[in-house]
Amino acid sequence: MSAMLDLGGVSLPLTEGQFYGGGWHDTLGGTLAETRSPATGDVIGRFSFGSAADVDAAVRSAQVGFKVWSATPPLERARIMREVSAVIASHGRELAMIDAADGGNPVTEMSRDAANAAAQWQFFAGLVTEMKGASIPMGPDVVNFSTRQPYGVVARIVAFNHPFMFTAAKAAAPIAAGNAVIMKPPEQAPLSALRLAELIGGLLPDGVFNVLTGGAEVGQALSTHPDVNVVTLIGSVPTGRAVMKSAAETLKPVLLELGGKNALIGFADADPDEVADAVVAGMNFIWCGQSCGSTSRAFLHDDIHDAVLEKVAEKIKRHKPGLPTDPDTTMGALVSKAQYDKTLSYIDIAKAEGARLLCGGKRPDDPALENGFFVEPTVFHGVDQSMRIASEEVFGPILSILRWSDWERMMEDVNAVEYGLTCSIWTNDLNMAHRTASRAEAGFIWVNEVSKHFLGTPFGGFKQSGIGREECLSELMSFTQEKNIHIRMK
Repeated sequence: MSAMLDLGGVSLPLTEGQFYGGGWHDTLGGTLAETRSPATGDVIGRFSFGSAADVDAAVRSAQVGFKVWSATPPLERARIMREVSAVIASHGRELAMIDAADGGNPVTEMSRDAANAAAQWQFFAGLVTEMKGASIPMGPDVVNFSTRQPYGVVARIVAFNHPFMFTAAKAAAPIAAGNAVIMKPPEQAPLSALRLAELIGGLLPDGVFNVLTGGAEVGQALSTHPDVNVVTLIGSVPTGRAVMKSAAETLKPVLLELGGKNALIGFADADPDEVADAVVAGMNFIWCGQSCGSTSRAFLHDDIHDAVLEKVAEKIKRHKPGLPTDPDTTMGALVSKAQYDKTLSYIDIAKAEGARLLCGGKRPDDPALENGFFVEPTVFHGVDQSMRIASEEVFGPILSILRWSDWERMMEDVNAVEYGLTCSIWTNDLNMAHRTASRAEAGFIWVNEVSKHFLGTPFGGFKQSGIGREECLSELMSFTQEKNIHIRMK
């Protein structure tokens, strides 16, 4: 019998409308939609499935908010941002529980997401005086210098794997730079974004922080709107291409953080136990593999392959699917039936192509999970780079293990995919670590580490994995435009 979700006394958002201009509004031409828990199938809330008319109204409000906010001194902006950070931190458990119920990821991990979002508001608040220009020497009769100014209205479209963290954290940099933002949370899990608007909407001037819920129509309207000055996306490569194509109509800048089919490389001199831990941790089974940075391809040298494989089969038992609102759960549910069906189809494809199943590969047997989108942590070995599970992004809990002996051939396989987001290298040979890191076509490299982000370091991808860098000073600067001022003195 399927279990009921225990929200631990947490209340879901009270509002179902669109938030812009400092207030709540019924959708204009859209509808009200239900959101269901991916763990139980129960309806847990309603939200506005918006329209292009909602976008137009929100943009007008954001333009008004921008005029006020861009004229606010940077240190005052920073003070208000720290207030926002404190509110997010104080409501972290509540926001994490909403995300767990709505998005399917374990509540313990979602608490870390809430803390991360609060930290990013603090981080970017501390950088407001770093948006500096430069002076250019031109002789005694001329003063020439540059300044940085905000763009105006920034639209940020975010993904379903970290609904709250992305909605909250990705608003911080453009707001620190003096812009107004319109956040579009994922249609699969919008409730935490609505609760965020309830909590922080009154801390900022009207129109500075806005939340529009809905589907592709809202995203398309934001990308094409002539008064949206910058558009960003965290999502899939096909969606990134669509956003970039739409943004081209008005030549607006884009920042894209897209997919990944990332490699973990274990060398012969690495400790098999450490590598096995990294293989399991790097796949991000906690989020059912729904992470663009997951190292979903593990390349293991001949000398350690069998030892690592044996240890992986044991260590993966730490991830057992369970109800996401249970603090003891270490692996939740896939976010939707579409992701669930896609994952199961790739398991069938892998078997048909000759990959050997090490563990998982099916629904869990627990009757309490029978109505949810649960799949056991799944590992295939004997995988060749030509197989689809080694070249296509599944965004589900499927890990591929490949054996290698020749470094040149292995690096060709590592770089054979269209993505280039992360890469994890395990070796005690400093020379080999540098050579491999240099050759890997990826934007974020770990050596003897995996999966972690470090606030202040540039995160972003090569090739089809995106454009631009986040979680660093470069993200802040990307929401400013440079102006040169030339003064001839009389």
